[in-house]
Amino acid sequence: MKKLIGNKAFYLMVLGVAVPIMIQNGITNFVGMLDNIMVGRVGTDQMSGVAIVNQLLFVFNLCIFGGVSGAGVFGAQFFGQKNHEGVRDTFRYKMVISGVIVAVAYVVFIIFGEDLISLYLHDGSKSGDLEATARYAKSYLTIMLIELIPFAVIQVYAGTLRETGETVLPMKAGLAAVAVNLVLNYILIFGKFGAPKFGVEGAAIATVVSRFVELGIVLIWTHRHKEKNVFVVGAYKNFRIPKNLALKITVKGMPLLVNEGLWSAGQAMLLQCYSVRGLAVVAGLNISNTIANLFNIVFLALGSSISIVVGQMLGAGKRQEAKNTAYKMTFFAVACCLVLAIIMSLGGRFFPYLYNVEPEVHKLASMLIVIAALTMPIHAYMNATYFTLRSGGKTFITFLFDSVYMWVVSIPLAYGLAHYTEIPILYLFLAVQLIDLVKCAIGFLMVKSGIWIQNIVDEK
Repeated sequence: MKKLIGNKAFYLMVLGVAVPIMIQNGITNFVGMLDNIMVGRVGTDQMSGVAIVNQLLFVFNLCIFGGVSGAGVFGAQFFGQKNHEGVRDTFRYKMVISGVIVAVAYVVFIIFGEDLISLYLHDGSKSGDLEATARYAKSYLTIMLIELIPFAVIQVYAGTLRETGETVLPMKAGLAAVAVNLVLNYILIFGKFGAPKFGVEGAAIATVVSRFVELGIVLIWTHRHKEKNVFVVGAYKNFRIPKNLALKITVKGMPLLVNEGLWSAGQAMLLQCYSVRGLAVVAGLNISNTIANLFNIVFLALGSSISIVVGQMLGAGKRQEAKNTAYKMTFFAVACCLVLAIIMSLGGRFFPYLYNVEPEVHKLASMLIVIAALTMPIHAYMNATYFTLRSGGKTFITFLFDSVYMWVVSIPLAYGLAHYTEIPILYLFLAVQLIDLVKCAIGFLMVKSGIWIQNIVDEK
């Protein structure tokens, strides 16, 4: 147990990195939850329409995350070496890859947006109007497309700032954005203070405006503090990236991009499988995912911290210390989630009654929340394992571990149970969650082997 538990200095170091990320993501998810509740107060069809579009946009968001994360692995290790030129080159690479992803996303959503939405519209429950849900989803998507560019640029800047040790500023920008989002949601969704009552369109407008506020804060602060953020000095003079470095980032980072794209698309596919049971399931999963996201910020932030802390140690050549730190941070993440699972399972059951939805949706969402809570420690361990493997640049292995597993194991299971059996949705959902225990066992063996321990920026 000694190698799993750190001293006071260790936990202060870990929390110093993780807490700002937790606060930023926590407040973002909290306001997202309030946003979701506000839309849910309007009606089930409106909430389901927004939920479907957000699931599709989630694929774009994670593609951006994957695109910048590949270069981010190098950025963290370059910063550990105090190589500012290397950090600057990784920043440029992020801007280029993000631009490509944004362009592809616009083409997909503009041409195929309606077809993608229709994949989630099925009869099978007493709740929900398919035509109304489709109409709300289309109007919401049209406005939300505006935020793709600012979202991408924010991820490039915020990711680079975190890799260079600045975690507070992205948090402050996120706080300002969610405050704007919350206020505008209240005004525009319900038509307060003389404003028109826009409903779901108001929620979209609020999100877009808040995203530009966040972008403005991050850009202004970063470029006004060039002495601290050396990577932006001359960053836009040209976009020439050393050919060798660009090739290395692409080779190491492309599996991350593909992984995030396939994983998020897999999540969308899982929801599509569940939606076969009717719109009540879409609404119930939306409610349960909303509160689960709020609790999940702990293990997600600790996972990101593993990538940063362990990545910097590997870049500095501290191989054994990096391995010991990964073990301790993983144990800490799982232990925290065991406590959170109990709290969520006991209190989360009452959360659905904040929504103005049918009793069928209330009951279903309550049970889904309990299942999500009880399986949270499993996801905490998988997330920590994923980021441990990624910190050493083993991106192809993380690709196999994460998205390939989902498409080879989880999705076929969900699809088969949804389309070829009459198994109730709760048992279907539980079966898909528990199959990840196999993934945990695989992750344990890979981390223990130490194959991920390497310094990629000095690699010959």
